This record gives sequence, C-alpha cells and structure tokens, in this order.
Amino acid sequence: MGKNRIIERFMVWRSANVSDRQYVNFLSVIIGIMVGFAAVIIKNSVHLIQDLLTAEFAVDLHNYMYFAYPAIGILLAILFARYLIRRNVGHGIPTILYAISRDNGYIARHNTFSSIVTSALTVGFGGSVGLEGPTVATGSAWGSTIARATRLNRRQTLLLLACAGAGAMSAIFKAPIAATVFVLEVLMIDLTMASIVPLLFASSAAALTSYFFLGQDVLYPFEVVHKFVMNQTPYYIGIGIIAGFSSVYFARMYKYLQGQFDRVKSSFKRWIAGASILGVLIFLFPSLYGEGYEAINQALQGNHEYLFNNSVFYDLRTETWAVIGLFLLVMFFKAIATSATFGAGGIGGIFAPTLFMGANTGLLYAKVINLTGLENIPESNFALVGMAGLIAGVLHAPLTAIFLIAETTGGYGLIMPLMIVAATSYAVVRIFERYSVYTYQLARRGDLFTHNKDQVVLSMMSVRNLIETDFRTIDPDATLGDLVKKVAESKRNIIPVIEDGGKLHGIVFINDIRHIMFRRELYDKIYVRELMFMPAPIVDPDESMDEVAKKFNQSSHYNLPVVRNGKYYGFVSRANVFSSYRRMLKDFSEE
Repeated sequence: MGKNRIIERFMVWRSANVSDRQYVNFLSVIIGIMVGFAAVIIKNSVHLIQDLLTAEFAVDLHNYMYFAYPAIGILLAILFARYLIRRNVGHGIPTILYAISRDNGYIARHNTFSSIVTSALTVGFGGSVGLEGPTVATGSAWGSTIARATRLNRRQTLLLLACAGAGAMSAIFKAPIAATVFVLEVLMIDLTMASIVPLLFASSAAALTSYFFLGQDVLYPFEVVHKFVMNQTPYYIGIGIIAGFSSVYFARMYKYLQGQFDRVKSSFKRWIAGASILGVLIFLFPSLYGEGYEAINQALQGNHEYLFNNSVFYDLRTETWAVIGLFLLVMFFKAIATSATFGAGGIGGIFAPTLFMGANTGLLYAKVINLTGLENIPESNFALVGMAGLIAGVLHAPLTAIFLIAETTGGYGLIMPLMIVAATSYAVVRIFERYSVYTYQLARRGDLFTHNKDQVVLSMMSVRNLIETDFRTIDPDATLGDLVKKVAESKRNIIPVIEDGGKLHGIVFINDIRHIMFRRELYDKIYVRELMFMPAPIVDPDESMDEVAKKFNQSSHYNLPVVRNGKYYGFVSRANVFSSYRRMLKDFSEE
C-alpha cells in the first residue's frame, strides 16, 4: 500500500473519530517532544565540539587557535549548506516570521536537520551567536512538514509552527512559561483559548524532554541573596535606561554590518572578511567565544574573571581601570562579533549574544556605582536585570524578557526590578527603533509580520491570486460599432483597451457611452481611442494588499487595473478583495 493511500485512509479515520481540536492538541505534544530532542542534540553537539577544541587551554595564557577556529567552523557550515543540502539554511526566527506572513507556513524540509548541523559547527567552533534560533527553525520545519503531510488548513498549520517555536524555546532555555509568552508576543497574531492550549502542551512536552536528558537545573543558576529594596528603585530605572541605549547600539550596529556584508556579492569574500574580524576579536577577547554560557554564569555571581581568562590582558585582571576598560570593549565588540559571524555565513541565534550583553551591562553598571560610593548595590542582581533589559530592548519583547530571565535563573524573587528594567528599556528603545532585529529585514522588504490582525491578513493576501480576467478587451483603433458588439458579449461594465502585445491604453466605462450606444449612424465615425481614458490608480501584480486596500479607500472605484510596465494583467475588484479578506480572517479567528 502506497504512502499516499495510507495517509488518505488515516485522514478519513481521523475526520470521523477525532475532532480538529483534539488532533491539534495531540500533534502539539508530538512536536514538543521532537523539538525537545532537537534541543538536546544541538546543545550536546556544541558542548562536545567546544570541549574537544578548548578543554586543554590554560586560563592564564592566550591561544592562537582562537584565530582559526571560527573560520573553520563557519566554512564547514557553508560547505554543508552549499554542497550537501544545496539550499540556503536561513536564520531561525526571521525565517519563521516570513513563513507565517508570506508563505502560508511553508518551511523547507531540509531545515528539519540542516539548522542543527550548521549551527553546531558555527557555535561549537566559536561563532559568537546562540542556539535558540536554529532550534526554533528546526522545530518549526518539523511542524510545517507534519502539517503538510496531514493536510492541515492554514490556521492549523500556523498554530503548529507556533507550537514548534514554543517547544524550541522551552527546551533550549528550560523555560516553558517564557517560551509560551515569547510565541504570543513575537510570533502569534491572535490569542484564543483554542491556540493557547496547544502552545502549553508543546512547551511542556519540550521542557520535560529537555529535563529528562539535561536535568532539571535552571540554565543560569542564581540565588537571590539580596532582595529588592525600595530605595534602590532609581538605580534599577537607571540600568533600564542604559540597557535601552545598549539595545539601540546593538540593533543599529547589527543592522549596519549586515547591510555592509549584503553588499559583498561573493560568499568567499564575505567568509574571509567575517571570519577574519571574528578571529581577531575572539583572540583578543576570548569571552566572545561561542554562546557565552560560562561568562553569563560568572557575571551572575558578580565575578568578572571571565573577561581575562585565556586573554592577552590576563596580567591586568587586578587593575580597576583594566576591568572597566575590558567591560566596555567586550560590550562594544560583542555586537560586531555577532554580526561578523552571521555575515561570514554562520548560522545561529540572537538571544545568547543579547543575554551576554545584558549581563555585562548590568554588572559593569553596578561596579561603577559601587566604586563611586553613591550606594552599595548588589552586583549579581544588576547583572540579572541587565539581561532582561537587553532582551526587552533588542527583541522588542518585554514580557518575554521578564519571564525568561526569571525562569532561566530562578530569580522570581526579583520580579519587580525585572519588570522595572524591562519596561524602561523597551520604552527607551521604542523612541529610536521602530523594528526589532527580527522584523527589520521583513519590514524593509514589505513582509513585516505584526500583531495587527488586519495588517497580517492583508499581508497574506496576494494580488496575483485575486486578478480577474473575464473582461472583454478591444483595440484602440476599433470603431464604436465594434465596441457595442463587445458590450453585448461582456458581463462587466468595463472594457479594457488593449493593443497587440498586451499594452493597456485605457478603459471604457459602459455607462459613459450609453448615450451613443444605439445611434447606428455614429458606429463608423467614432473610434475607441476617442472614448477611452487611462484609469488611476493602477495596481502592480506584486504590490502588497495593504497598498491595494489604501488605493480602494482613496478612490471611488470598484475595480482597479493590474498593470506592470504598461502590460495589462486584469483587474482586482473591491468585492473580491473583501470576500477573500473575510475568508482569511475567519481562518484565523475560529476557535
């Protein structure tokens, strides 16, 4: 029995015995377990590679292999993508956002494994990025594949992608609540109880899978030794403001360098440039190597020795000026190292670099305050809340920041300062940056995915799918008599005037010629070109539906011609656009 036949029989049985809601809940658990396994594999792979490469490095000596490791890892990732899967792997969360907003949830099947391999090579060999993005891409690819195989509708497919995203975040960070909040805040467009239950199932299943293989300890162990004190509130507001400006710097540096790398057409030249920059930075500042997991843990203990370990600056570790200077340099170059990793062709995520920046920002801030003697504030607490500030600012996700940091560190005892810092940082960033690092590229291409349901539904509609071609056309040199014959054959009130080759010369409204339609003596005396006019506005076949809706709103027309470079394609009608919009909106809003 063929595979398609088996699927057909299963679908018939499923329709008769299992409701859509129960079926999606079941699939969300399966997706959660699969994504949990993916997170375990990717984590262990990276740790294995890093141990093999750097376990013998002495902390008091610099090592020249830091020059070479990142270049080797990224090159291996590039070769794997180019010659084995022969596809572009793409970056995790922007890929998911594009799939949701423009591609009906379609993600290439190779992402079910390619993101794991390429990111493990990138990060394991020192690429200054994280693992959450590739894990989300892997999970969402499995969700997309299963949705296509079991023939889910659009709404169910997108929900399954969201479940995969929640599962990936939950497994990689061991933070099921934050993972669910992240999906609702960053990925989802409509929150109903029908959508939140599968998210919870997927997130829980992924976390349990991660617990089974990696243990139940939080990712960044933290003990709240110093509780929140009210009179320190101004200092928490201060770190929120600084975290906001640090987020603006990180986002703008990232966007600028990505633009510079995009201008280089040769992938080999991009690899040379990016790997060279990255190698130099990691040699000088070894704390930039990989995810920065150990560095973050030390920062949360108030320890800054990770800045000097394996570094040429090791002998300066007791000098206060050197500590502050190295903090500033590491924070400045982290954004560059992350951008160079991506620019060179590496695959990874933005969460880990953001957490690293946040921990360093918070720890430096507390050390400077304590050195000035203004107040004795707990350095560990400020390293913790600094992480929330950067997540809220860089990703434009304040709720995710609060719950992620609380869950990954066990720092729920500091929920109030986490809220203060996340909210303040986000408020500062929104003054300067309209888009997050995830949505910047999509916004620039007109593919932005937002929480505004109307905009999202319009973004998923395509002009090409709504073009109507049942219009009788006529040549501009035809007579009124020829035009009357076309009117008799047509079911529409518009006659497009088209020349050989498909060029649009104008249109004739039937209402405009009613007063002469039955005057036979004029049939051979009046020509179509005397009766036509060029309509405005016109629509491009690849124009966004949001722009088309604005054109309908600004004009009184019920039909707009679709034209590119003068060539006529057909018309889009107000009624057809509205009907399609209502059908798609119903897809998203059904419980």
